[in-house]
Formats: sequence, C-alpha cells, structure tokens
Amino acid sequence: MSRQMNGFPSLRFGRVLVWALYAVVLLTVPLIFTSSLSQTMLSQMGIAIIVCLSYNILLGQGGMLSFGHAVYSGMGAFLAIHTLNLVTGGLPLPVSLIPIVGGLASMAVAILLGWVTTKKAATPFAMITMGIGELVWAMSLMFPEFFGGEGGVSGNRVTGSSILGITYGPQIQLYYLIAIYTFVCTALMFAFTGTPLGRMLNAVRDNPERVEFVGYDTQKVRYFSFIVAAFFAGISGGLAALNFEIVTSEVVSGYRSGAYLLFTFLGGSTFFFGPIIGAILMVLAFVLLSEFTKAWLLYLGFVFLFMVMYAPGGVASLFMMNLRLAAGGYLRKLWVSYLALAFTAGVALIGVGAMIEMVYHLQLNSALGPELTFLGATLDSKGVNSWFGSVFVMLTGLGLFELCRRQFAREWGLIQDSIEQEIKQRKAP
Repeated sequence: MSRQMNGFPSLRFGRVLVWALYAVVLLTVPLIFTSSLSQTMLSQMGIAIIVCLSYNILLGQGGMLSFGHAVYSGMGAFLAIHTLNLVTGGLPLPVSLIPIVGGLASMAVAILLGWVTTKKAATPFAMITMGIGELVWAMSLMFPEFFGGEGGVSGNRVTGSSILGITYGPQIQLYYLIAIYTFVCTALMFAFTGTPLGRMLNAVRDNPERVEFVGYDTQKVRYFSFIVAAFFAGISGGLAALNFEIVTSEVVSGYRSGAYLLFTFLGGSTFFFGPIIGAILMVLAFVLLSEFTKAWLLYLGFVFLFMVMYAPGGVASLFMMNLRLAAGGYLRKLWVSYLALAFTAGVALIGVGAMIEMVYHLQLNSALGPELTFLGATLDSKGVNSWFGSVFVMLTGLGLFELCRRQFAREWGLIQDSIEQEIKQRKAP
C-alpha cells in the first residue's frame, strides 16, 4: 500500500510535466518555424487537434462510428462567421469569444439532432449520422441565405475593438489565440475522460448490456457525450472561420467527415494523444503532400490500407509498444529489423508510386507527351519497360517486406515472452 501511495506523486508530477511540455511546444513552435506558410499550417494543426479529439470522444471513448461529424464543426463555423459579420455591424462581442459562439451553436444542433442519432448504437448510429450529414450538405445548397450558396459566407476578423493592440490581423496573433483554445480544449477533453460520464461512456462502449443491468440508460450516456463532442467540434469550426475568413458548404460535406475519421484512426483512437498525431498528419497531407503529387489521395488510401493491415492501433499504438520495449532495454535488439522493414516498404512504395504517377500522367497530362520524371528517373508512361520495371520493383519490395515482417514477428514474440517472464519474476515472492 505504501508503495502505491509513494507512486502517486511521481505519476502526478509526470502528468504535470507532460502538460507543461505541451504548453511550451504550443508557445515556442511559431518562433522556430517563422514563415507565413508555417504559421498558417500551425494554426490549422491547432484547429484539427480540437476537432479530432472531439471526434475521438465518439469513436475512441464511445465506440460510435460517425460519418457526419463535420455537420457540427461546420455548423459552428457558419454560426461563427455570421456572428463575426454581426460584430462588424456593431455587435459588442470580442472576436476572441466567437469560437465559443460556434461551440454553443453546435451544441444546440446536437441537442436537436442527437437524441435521434444516439437512439441506436453500432451500425444504425453510423447510418443515421451519414444520413444527417447528407441532409445538412444538401440544405447548404438549398438555403443560400444562411449557407451562402456556392460562394459561401465571408467575413473580416480584423473588426471590433482591439484589446492591448491585438487585432488578429497578423497570422501570429491568430495562432496564439488558436493555441490557447487548443490547450484549454485538450485539457477539458482529457478531464472529461475522468468524469463519471466519461467513464460510463467507456462502459457503454465495452458492455452496454451490463450498463443497462446496473440501472443506467445507455442512450442518455451516448446523447450527453454526443453533445459534449459537438461543443468542441463547434469551437474548432469557429476557429477555422476566423482563420480562413470564409466558410463554404464543403465544411459540412461527407468528404470532411471522412477526413476526421481517417486521421483519427491513423493517429490512434485507442489513446488520448492519438488524435493529436492524426491531426498533425492531416494538415501535413492536405497542405504538403498535395503539393508534391496530384495523386496524393490515392497514396493516402494506400497508407490507410497498410495501417489497417499491420498497425490497426494507429501511430500511437506503435509509439507505446516501442516505449515499453525501450523502458526494458529491448529496443536495441530490433533496430536492424526496423531498418529492414522501412527499406523494403520504401522499395515497394517506389514501385507503386511509379505506376500511380504514370496512370495519372496518361489521364491528366497526356498532351505533354508520354515521358515524366519520378524521383529523378525518367519514365515512359506508354512504354513496356517502365511498366515492367515498376511492377518488378513493387513485387520485389512486397516479397522482401513479408520476409522481414515474419522475422520481425518472431523476434517480437521472443521479446514479449522475456518481458512477461521478468514481470512474473518480480511478482514472485
């Protein structure tokens, strides 16, 4: 008992240290990456962190697969941009509080739609969210008075009375506003996981029958959690409205909801910090990867397929598994296997990438001739040699990757057995 009590201060200190490091990163990262593109990307990352964490309240904590989460971030964005225009017209509201308006608006929408949405779990819940998402997206084109039609609704964030000379005109000023909201919302959503509602949501996910048996209404648990998730999603939408100063119907589309699902899963929905990783990857993919190739969505699909097959727990699960090995001093035994896996996967990806680029060149740039450049090599999209070489490289990489994966699986199993034996020896009297 005394050993457990002595462990509490160290655990508490570790959590404080992690949160302090998180705050320091949010404060200092724009001082390291000072270009306008970097600050814009950092702002988008903060917004994405909030919305992915809010989505994970449904997916990771509640086991509710939603295909319409963009409805609540998007409605928050629309209400925020309309509020911003009212501030321009004389409404005495600080611009810094507009994201909260977006959160409250999304909460109101969730109160209205959530009871029907959460009436069933599993597949019915997913289908209902998809239907509501399509309904709202169709409404965005039918009611241009509110949604702005195809052109959307625009605003100007440099409005209202400035506080301490802060006008939110410069991107760095807006970034720090987003950083404050990101830190506070992350802390509140982490605190939610420890509340009775958050713990009961985990129980509803794992064993809803038992929860009903002990006297709790599973629909009410899902409903109230749904409202909480919508509130934080609305805050992210309000921040996005300030960041881009325009909101279009795309923010409530199924494409946007799919992106939230995809990157929350890639980051790791079973860990609290997994969606943070996924949000960072989402911005990097949308902003940087899309600049390198027109086929970036197809590459993203291959990455998603690869993660589902070999790392269904996401990037966060890989990090935590290797952290356990590093703590026991076993990680150094696997570094050669990791290099082999990375090299062979890279070889296979080069072959796949060459074929993808040739297909896209034939479809989109055929007027420029059959030749294209890929990773410094000249490929002939109509030549047999280029296609044969690409297929050969891909199959060779896949074959070698499978051999390395099997060897890695054997080494991994032996290390796990050693860890289990050490644990048993420590527990033994």
